[in-house]
Amino acid sequence: MQKNQTASSCQCAIRARRVLSHFAAAASILLLATALGGTAVSAADRDAGAAAQSKVTHIRAPENLLEQARKSQKERAEAQAGTLDRFEVFHGFRFTDRLADSGIRFVNRGTEDGGKLYKPVHYDHGNGLAVADVDLDGRLDLYFVTQIGGNELWRNLGDGRFEDITQSAGVAVADRIGVTASFADIDNDGDPDLYVTTVFGGNLLFENIGGGKFRDISASSGLGHVGHSSAAVFFDYDRDGRLDLFLTNVGVYTTDEVGVGGYRIGFKDAFAGHLKPQRSERNILFRNEGDRRFVDVSRQTGLLNASWSGDASPLDLNEDGWPDLYILNMQGHDEYFENVEGRRFVRRSRQVFPATPWGSMGIKVFDHDRDGRMDILVTDMHTDMIDDVLGRDGRSWDQEKQKMTESFGARFLATDLNHVMGNAFFHNRGEGRFQEISDAIGVVDYWPWGLSVDDLNADGFEDVFITASMNVYFRYAINSLLLNNRGKGFLDSEFILGVEPRRDGRIDTAVFELDCDGADRAHRHCEAEGRTGTVVVWGAVGTRSSAIFDLEGDGDLDIVTNEFHTEPMVLVSDLAARKPDLRFLKVRLVGTKSNRDGLGARVEVQVGGRTIAKVHDGQSGYLSQSLMPLYFGLDEAPHADRIEVRWPSGRHQVVDGPIEANRLLTVTEK
Repeated sequence: MQKNQTASSCQCAIRARRVLSHFAAAASILLLATALGGTAVSAADRDAGAAAQSKVTHIRAPENLLEQARKSQKERAEAQAGTLDRFEVFHGFRFTDRLADSGIRFVNRGTEDGGKLYKPVHYDHGNGLAVADVDLDGRLDLYFVTQIGGNELWRNLGDGRFEDITQSAGVAVADRIGVTASFADIDNDGDPDLYVTTVFGGNLLFENIGGGKFRDISASSGLGHVGHSSAAVFFDYDRDGRLDLFLTNVGVYTTDEVGVGGYRIGFKDAFAGHLKPQRSERNILFRNEGDRRFVDVSRQTGLLNASWSGDASPLDLNEDGWPDLYILNMQGHDEYFENVEGRRFVRRSRQVFPATPWGSMGIKVFDHDRDGRMDILVTDMHTDMIDDVLGRDGRSWDQEKQKMTESFGARFLATDLNHVMGNAFFHNRGEGRFQEISDAIGVVDYWPWGLSVDDLNADGFEDVFITASMNVYFRYAINSLLLNNRGKGFLDSEFILGVEPRRDGRIDTAVFELDCDGADRAHRHCEAEGRTGTVVVWGAVGTRSSAIFDLEGDGDLDIVTNEFHTEPMVLVSDLAARKPDLRFLKVRLVGTKSNRDGLGARVEVQVGGRTIAKVHDGQSGYLSQSLMPLYFGLDEAPHADRIEVRWPSGRHQVVDGPIEANRLLTVTEK
């Protein structure tokens, strides 16, 4: 179909009042729209549930639907195996989930609105995951965010093992409903500070005081914003050497009523909130004033945006040295603001990007074809939800690689109707011109959240890992691993490389438990369905966020995820063992005139007559920002010939070669 098909051209677009009625009664509609993760109850289930009070009853999808999911995975695996003749890149390696070996015992817990009392509200968007070397021991640590029960900081011990240091670090945030986190050195003292966003509980800024310990400076910093916050993007918009903060706020999707665990219960019509101006929340640009203090400068800089934003990314689209902003909208058009010399921002959204996804969730800016220009990949989750609103049983696996051909009605979209009907890939053609080529290069998938991008096979081309899924009352959906075929397109590789199927073939997990003889007697799975005793309800496992980094220090890149309602995956690569001629270079930036992290710097590595360009923006995965060295795969070259760094300060620095491969190089701004 047309890449930039407008919603108005969709022949089967449903009428707005039908969409609104679906969302007004969304919980019941989506329960009817279940497929693999549904709660269809067999007669045997009812009999078992009505048996002895002490008996535990498990509600899972009917076995035939679970088997259908396994059959779909087998067909996908066979189909991918049939494409191996198209691979021009190394793919003889695999990932293995080594969670048990890692020692990590974190378990993500969602609110009851995302499980026991399920309704389609933004709680089901899950949480982020951030990475940084918090104690400066040379190993990258993990900060997992959850909604209920407290976040956790896991210290990297080396050799793929981690220990929980949450309590000693002082960053549990157990009294609030977490969303995500960002690491950034906000005071230029050389260690990563931590910012945590929450749902109407007040955001938190933790200063790193050394030794893996933090102190809460939220009140004095001016960053304790209370709202429905999401991603926190640190960048130096005015190039004064201090990191500023762009905070995305989704919109008001909760009531004042408080549920179990202290969460604010969501509106039943939360996904129609974009149609109610009184529920909007503006994003906020905070300027770093120094001394760990920030002030809101949104109005004075003209950066005023109240779209339903979950994430954003800095980018220097017009290549004038000043970081611009691409802001996602999960229920409407994305926005692009151009930075005018650090003094103000000018909205140029539709002039540059006339058609964007309608339900944007994740974004990454990178050079996919090594032409030296930064492209933009945006994932679109909400457009794919049309299947469920229409009450369909779901798509066949091969259809999930295609754009939607139907959309929500015009009134519900509430835009000019000019949308990309799924993921968008904006190929940078230079001089401020972009071409949308997502279908042509193979980056369309189903139910995507966020993405992580890096060079997984160390060949000098950036690969993509996209998280995707729903959860309870929905069927299982796979994560996608897309290997970059030397800039010509991306090849589906998750089954080839061992990312799918999951460890032990698991596709569902226990999500919540009911006491049908006590407090939960009135729950629909109890009395209404004839059950007593303890009832455990299962749902599909599903990934929300991810991070790509070398967790073992062996030179190849691994993947860690944050799931929804369950434990993470620790996907360890064996590339270093499988590719004897593995060549890479890690580059750590240290700013002096620029911000200490070097965020916003452009790094070019010249190797064998080719140039690999990356922008150090910290954007590591869905909703999250991390501090990690840049990783450059050198293919088979024994060394890099030259490195050029364009710092945020405007300085241009050259490191002459040859620069030996397989090492960490620290470049300090001069």
